[in-house]
Amino acid sequence: MSITQQYLLDSYRARVLGEPEPPAPGRHDAALVRELRDYRRFHAVVAGRPARGRVRCALRRWLRLRAV
Repeated sequence: MSITQQYLLDSYRARVLGEPEPPAPGRHDAALVRELRDYRRFHAVVAGRPARGRVRCALRRWLRLRAV
């Protein structure tokens, strides 16, 4: 059963039972990505690492070592 089919079945059941419908699949994806980003930034700061630009800094260090 696909996600869409499951959602339609759950919506039908909720409508028949008079309950609120479940959220559509993918509706909260952007909020989840934002929360994950904030969570990782918070833990980076708590651990004493820079919260932003970590990949860029690591790449810059790596390229600097290869140039020498």
